[in-house]
Amino acid sequence: MSWGAELWDQFDNLDKHTQWGIDFLERYAKFVKERIEIEQNYAKQLRNLVKKYCPKRSSKDEEPRFTSCLAFFNILNELNDYAGQREVVAEEMGHRVYGELMRYSHDLKTERKMHLQEGRKAQQYLDMCWKQMDNSKKKFERECREAEKAQQSYERLDNDTNATKADVEKAKQQLNLRTHMADENKNEYAAQLQNFNGEQHKHYHIVIPQIYKHLQEMDERRTIKLSECYKGFADSERKVIPIISKCLEGMILAAKSVDERRDSQIVIDSFKSGFEPPGDFPFEDYSQHIYRTVSDGTISTPKQEGMKIDPKTTVGKAKGKLWLFGKKPKGPALEDFSHLPPEQRRKKLQQRIDELNRELQKETDQKDALIKMKDVYEKNPQMGDPGSLQPKLAETMSNMDRLRMEIHKNEAWLSEVEGKVAARGDRRHSSDINHLVTQGRESPEGSYTDDANQEVRGPPQQHAHHNEFDDEFEDDDPLPAIGHCKAIYPFDGHNEGTLAMKEGEVLYVIEEDKGDGWTRARRQNGEEGYVPTSYIDVTLEKNSKGS
Repeated sequence: MSWGAELWDQFDNLDKHTQWGIDFLERYAKFVKERIEIEQNYAKQLRNLVKKYCPKRSSKDEEPRFTSCLAFFNILNELNDYAGQREVVAEEMGHRVYGELMRYSHDLKTERKMHLQEGRKAQQYLDMCWKQMDNSKKKFERECREAEKAQQSYERLDNDTNATKADVEKAKQQLNLRTHMADENKNEYAAQLQNFNGEQHKHYHIVIPQIYKHLQEMDERRTIKLSECYKGFADSERKVIPIISKCLEGMILAAKSVDERRDSQIVIDSFKSGFEPPGDFPFEDYSQHIYRTVSDGTISTPKQEGMKIDPKTTVGKAKGKLWLFGKKPKGPALEDFSHLPPEQRRKKLQQRIDELNRELQKETDQKDALIKMKDVYEKNPQMGDPGSLQPKLAETMSNMDRLRMEIHKNEAWLSEVEGKVAARGDRRHSSDINHLVTQGRESPEGSYTDDANQEVRGPPQQHAHHNEFDDEFEDDDPLPAIGHCKAIYPFDGHNEGTLAMKEGEVLYVIEEDKGDGWTRARRQNGEEGYVPTSYIDVTLEKNSKGS
């Protein structure tokens, strides 16, 4: 099966076919290029999608801890890796398929042009040989006719009795000349014919088959190259399938890592305040006034009369609230986190202590390294001046002292809050509620101190703790007074939910201390709020104190 043998006379069709083959090659290259653009755009869109939904965290506190969030971010990371693999596919196709096709197409065009030029040259040479042979043939034919005419003229003169001998001799010479020229042209024609036949045989059996063989090999190589590119097109994607499978497996593992119990526990750890739920409300006996008569001699004393509530001044001006802590404080966060609930305060202090310990360890390692370097410099002065390390060493020691002080201070706060939580739990289970204690007295901010005079000299600043549900538990009816109290110390009451009071001021008690160090009180004008239990002297009504 050879083009040279089977298609010896189809030069024009082979010219068209080889051109079609190159056009088809370039069309497939264009297809690969568009596929590469699709892969690149797909990868770019995937990366933009991942970037859009990735968390923008400004601090460690904002890092997600829920397993469902972590799983989603792991899926985003896997999807980002998946996008990278699509870029690898595009790069591999561009290098292995498209680039190779474009280089091969250029070489193929050059080779085809060369083979076709050789074929045209061979055809032109054969045409030239045929023209030479045809010219010699025509010349031989012409000389033969001229010799035939000379023969006829000589015979006519030779048979004519009236012709002179000179005329006959001249005709004979002319015949001999024409015969000789005819013989020479005959030999020339025979030589040209033999040469043309040889060139034609060579053309159709050697030159053209060789050229067509090269064209056939070129076209077959083009077909093989297309086959290789088809395979490379698929291999470019098949190579990344294991990595893509790992990305998908990572997404499945991320989905399996979601733990609803753990997320629920994180919610508890994040929002647990550490406070105990409010206790039962005492029974308020309004029927005690029914049984009182003038004859019993139990007419209310002026003090008790003074404790009566004026509905005109109280109704609509104050609303009973079930929770002590309302909205978040408007002021900045405090260094000791005393503005937070006990449990959250403990967690924040523990986190800070851990961070300070890590910083202290870094400074310790740096100090050890500086000491070792100083020893090396002292033993080998040519390596450096030991005195140059002294400022850095002093700075490191100063930082270590500062960090130790910070750790000690935060550990003291941590011990305080842990002790306060434990003490509050003990008071919850105690039946004897003592609001004016001399040992372990609770300050307005919930801390304990053994020095009562310290509270007199300067009571600590009260930081109001508010609960976000305070507006949901409002009661239009004011709570009845269960006693009265007298302010031992002044209290500013700047924070929301607290009540300011002056030293010696008398207030109505409308809710006892539940063990958290706060008592709810009301002025005669109906203004209500919480005051530190340790700042007041409480006197409860006889019938309400034990209820």
